[in-house]
Amino acid sequence: MPARTEPATTPAADIPRPRLLRELLLVLGLFTVYKFGRRLAIGHTEAAFHNADRVWDLERTVRLPGEGAVQSLLLHDHTVVQAANAYYATVHFPATGLFLVWLYLCRPAHYLWARRVLAAVTSAALVLPFVFPLAPPRMLTASGLLDTGRLYGPSVYGPPTTDHLSNQYAAMPSLHFGWALMVAIGLIAATRSRWRWLWLLHPLITLTVIVGTANHYWLDSIAATLMFLLAFALLPGPGRTGTNLRRRGPHRARPPVATPAHP
Repeated sequence: MPARTEPATTPAADIPRPRLLRELLLVLGLFTVYKFGRRLAIGHTEAAFHNADRVWDLERTVRLPGEGAVQSLLLHDHTVVQAANAYYATVHFPATGLFLVWLYLCRPAHYLWARRVLAAVTSAALVLPFVFPLAPPRMLTASGLLDTGRLYGPSVYGPPTTDHLSNQYAAMPSLHFGWALMVAIGLIAATRSRWRWLWLLHPLITLTVIVGTANHYWLDSIAATLMFLLAFALLPGPGRTGTNLRRRGPHRARPPVATPAHP
């Protein structure tokens, strides 16, 4: 009987870089959607504060640690709280952008996987402000928390009524934390250094910052984590992305592997 052929898979290390212009447009589109997409959900102020009360009460019911304890640690020193505000304001976008650039140049297969996960979760996260608008804890009187950005600077937000660049009632999920988690997991997966686990400090610091500056609740980060875990489970990892890509340049795709047919 003739031999049966099975489709070959392309090892992750052999996957070529996708076209640069296409990827630039895709990534810029992702950042633009993130930055301006939530603006479409503005106008649910009453629901946002009602949901904030519910989230705050739920966290107390399930005995999550108080966000105030984290803020108290930051407020012990003006330099520390200002550094936390600066971290919140300046690290989020550049860290994610540099992460994607490095993966694109050095780990194309991991880049494709990370970009797909980020795109899927960010797109899904844009739906939540429509169905569950949420005021951050710095706006909630019951929380007793301070708006550290406004009081100590630097701050990325103005008064909600005049802020035309962001939707401050879209606290859940925390994509600050979600993207930081993606950066850490992506770099751990793409590198082999014994020090690579230190990348987990990025989401850990981010979590401390977003909670301590009263920009997010614990549940915002939990929601982001669950969304990323779902994306990790559903989207193919770096080692399983080679069958749907065309090889470019002087290399050629590996031919099908012939295996003897069973009688």
